[in-house]
Amino acid sequence: MKARILKSGSAEFRRFMKMMIARRDSESASRVDATVSRIIAEVRRRGDAALIDYTRKFDGVKLSKRRLRVADSELKAALRRIPTSDRRALELAASRIAEFHRRTLDGSFSYTDSLGMRLGQLVRPLKRVGIYVPGGLGAYPSSVLMNAIPARVAGVEEIVMVSPPSREGERDAVMAAASIGGVTEYYRVGGAHAVAALAYGTDTIRPVDKIVGPGNAYVQAAKRMVYGVADIDKMAGPSEVMVIADSSARAQWVAADLIAQAEHGSGDESAIMLTPSSALAESVAKALDAALATLPRAAAVERVLAKRGAIVIVRNLAEAFEIANELGPEHLELEIRDARRWLKHVRAAGAVFIGGLSPAPLGDYLAGPNHVLPTGGSARFASPLGAYDFLKRTSIIEASRRAVESLAPSVAHLARMEGFEGHARAMELRIAGRAAVEA
Repeated sequence: MKARILKSGSAEFRRFMKMMIARRDSESASRVDATVSRIIAEVRRRGDAALIDYTRKFDGVKLSKRRLRVADSELKAALRRIPTSDRRALELAASRIAEFHRRTLDGSFSYTDSLGMRLGQLVRPLKRVGIYVPGGLGAYPSSVLMNAIPARVAGVEEIVMVSPPSREGERDAVMAAASIGGVTEYYRVGGAHAVAALAYGTDTIRPVDKIVGPGNAYVQAAKRMVYGVADIDKMAGPSEVMVIADSSARAQWVAADLIAQAEHGSGDESAIMLTPSSALAESVAKALDAALATLPRAAAVERVLAKRGAIVIVRNLAEAFEIANELGPEHLELEIRDARRWLKHVRAAGAVFIGGLSPAPLGDYLAGPNHVLPTGGSARFASPLGAYDFLKRTSIIEASRRAVESLAPSVAHLARMEGFEGHARAMELRIAGRAAVEA
């Protein structure tokens, strides 16, 4: 295939940008919402029976109520069955993920202000969370670790995992990762019906406080619809990569990195390179063509590149960062000279990979930071999944007599400004009572 090469000032480039921005509004299509709404209603009405029926319909797997839950002994057995090299790789990833996320935790605090009022915040872990691990084209033990370990680091007691079963049988790597990651309950159920079960509960699955993890359009729609019954992390869509490169970049490396995120399999991924070098643009296009000739999933990648892939020749690196900040990519790679110096120009990205030795797949598996990242432009306001997502905060206020006497008149004044006489009186009673006692 011939990769699409655009110039930043062209009409074709403007159409491409318009299409990329417009997709932010297309991920909750009415057809998907209508289907998911029916599924949620069925799970609420029929519970486990609905889970079993939908699993047979969508995954082609027949389960009994007893087989919905994966036994702890099965997780341990899977950990023993996988090759030693697989186990070591998973344990290395788990260790690095935990080390990074421990550094992201907030702590409780308190202080006494100038009026003697004690103020503070209690930071506590959620008690019970649900993690969604996709099935799709294969097994994703990395997603298990990226979702479960931050929860464990935060101190969550009950980590409940759901993942669709496979017609080919159990996914030993996924079950082993669940054991390593500290999952306390694992259920063979996926899709929108799994999200509904986590939110509302069934006879077998008790409801959770929060649901996290990536999934297809139906899973994301279900997360959005149950929000309020349970918390959710974010709306995680198809994978995205943007590479900003200059003439110092290696064309083969850039091409490989574009392919790496385009091969996920939904068909809606995006892979974009921005460069001021026309020569590099041509070299990357040729490198893409050569790499795809031997790639197992070449046809799927070609469809992604034709739909949401582009090599864009920009006027300069400053313009490249303007475009990157407008699109807010999930993965942003900086394969440029003095890459670290340009970090200050990044305003919207899920994760930034600095230098040619730091490709996005390093972050996908075991660098340490999470691979559950904001997509679809939501990096403009959203953050990666982290241990902080599994904490809740409670404010603490303990007033002193001096603070009440000093602040009560202003509190009452503000309350009456808003028409709340009861608020004002509740505050004034505190100082009126003191005055009466002293009299």
